[in-house]
Amino acid sequence: QVQLVESGGGLVQPGGSLRLSCAASGLSFSIYGMSWVRQAPGKGLEWVSTINSGGTITSYADSVKGRFTISRDNAKNTLYLQMNSLTPEDTAVYYCANRPSIPPDYNPPGQGTQVTVSS
Repeated sequence: QVQLVESGGGLVQPGGSLRLSCAASGLSFSIYGMSWVRQAPGKGLEWVSTINSGGTITSYADSVKGRFTISRDNAKNTLYLQMNSLTPEDTAVYYCANRPSIPPDYNPPGQGTQVTVSS
């Protein structure tokens, strides 16, 4: 079955950086558009970024544009999210998704990775 395992989260000070990873298995990773989504405490799921199957086309939520970079390594079946200039508003559980668009009722298959931005 499809497994998406997120890692790389942690506690970071405002202005800091983190790099998240998502290891995928049980699917033909290289044919899927992939996304990152996040859920802040007490809030709904928020789309963050999407990358096409070949890694050549990316899109970002306005809230992270210019600070986050999505990338992928199809040889390693791994998706990444480089997060720079982090703010407390980025605090959330981050999930990866094996789809390029996220429906309102989407339930991420992985356990997510917690990112906490605090001084």
